[in-house]
Amino acid sequence: MNRFRSAPRFRKSFGIAIARDNILYITEALLDPLVVVFAVWMVASMYEGGLKPPYLILSVILFSLTFPSSSKITLTPSEVVSNTFVNWVFISGLLVAFGLATGYLSYFPAAAILAWLWMTPVLMLMAIFALRIVAPVLIKLQGPTKRTIIVGINEQGLALAERLAENNYIAAELLGFFEDRSEERIPVKDMKYPTLGTIDDISAYVKEHRVNIIYLSLHMASQPRIVRLLDELKDTTASIYFVPDIFLSDLIQGRIGQIDDIPVVAVCETPFVGFNGVLKRLADIVISSLILIMISPILLAIAIGVKLGSPGPIIFKQRRYGLYGEEIYVYKFRSMTVCEDGDKVTQATKEDQRITPFGAFLRKTSLDELPQFINVLQGRMSIVGPRPHAVAHNEMYRKLITGYMVRHKVKPGITGWAQVNGLRGETETLNKMKARIDYDIDYLRNWSLKLDMYIILKTVLVVFKGQDGAY
Repeated sequence: MNRFRSAPRFRKSFGIAIARDNILYITEALLDPLVVVFAVWMVASMYEGGLKPPYLILSVILFSLTFPSSSKITLTPSEVVSNTFVNWVFISGLLVAFGLATGYLSYFPAAAILAWLWMTPVLMLMAIFALRIVAPVLIKLQGPTKRTIIVGINEQGLALAERLAENNYIAAELLGFFEDRSEERIPVKDMKYPTLGTIDDISAYVKEHRVNIIYLSLHMASQPRIVRLLDELKDTTASIYFVPDIFLSDLIQGRIGQIDDIPVVAVCETPFVGFNGVLKRLADIVISSLILIMISPILLAIAIGVKLGSPGPIIFKQRRYGLYGEEIYVYKFRSMTVCEDGDKVTQATKEDQRITPFGAFLRKTSLDELPQFINVLQGRMSIVGPRPHAVAHNEMYRKLITGYMVRHKVKPGITGWAQVNGLRGETETLNKMKARIDYDIDYLRNWSLKLDMYIILKTVLVVFKGQDGAY
């Protein structure tokens, strides 16, 4: 399966903060929103002589769309540039399309719009590179370097130590580990950091060496030891953080929240909750509406071609699983002589005799999928998301692949992360289907607007290139 798998191009960054009041964290979260608003104000001053109501409204919209900005300070310069431009192309394109559709764009001079479009990403890049220069000063403002220990030599503890060592923007000095097991029982040899003692030694060590931060990297089964240790550490002034071993699992949108005063950990969640859901739906409506208007002559020509090519309906409707595994009907231009939608559905294969000559062209170019933009407007699908499989295939693969149904925590898409990474069309082996599911789950785990934009742009390139795999 690994040969079909690749690391996700876009990884969500959850910041570098040890706490939410970290000065550098707050600065990064506000950086993009303040820059885009500043750019609007600059353009308003240059072309209008002051801030008029349309510019103030645009400022509020932009701040809402970009706050909080993702952490870019640890990225390479080329990653910063690509991340900034892809993100800006999507946001600005969405706003311009919305402005054209509503007529709101007429409130701004054309010269002002053009200046704003090129000025904003340039200012954003200048701001992030300037932040890299002043970051050491911000870190010093937070106080002296924090003396840190990790309790528990295990996978998550070692991963945490590696992050602390690699990140130059965390003011922490790792002194070492505490572990009850003997050296013979510790699975890791040649550790970079010393073992400072057992868990019973922690309280005394913390007091003697003025330790500021303690990370408890203990297994959930160690609850009695954790409770006893916490009682002992109440006699110190160290900050204590728990690194639960559940984070070794492949969390989907994993984060910590609370219900009133009770903390809860999200283990498997949809990325499209709250504002993200509204943003995703708004983008789907605007983009699909514009595309349907532009391709309406193509839809008419294809409909005539399907009708003349072979007897049968123009539109083929097939039951698929949608959001939360509920059945929906997905529209496609008919490309076969059959319309299978029963308990057994045979995937199309190379040189499949059921495919019509015109249908082969439609499937190769993905033009048969165009009616699904209507599904998007109906709210049944999204432009980007895991591709929907026939119900019969779902029922088969959910028994064979662990986590298969997780992909249905979001609406199915016309195109997806798996499809632009070579897993389009027939999945004749179980390994290929597993690889497709891996990419679908990667998409859920790392969703962002810029990832959607990247997938849309890459889909266009894949279609024009004529990627193999679609029969």
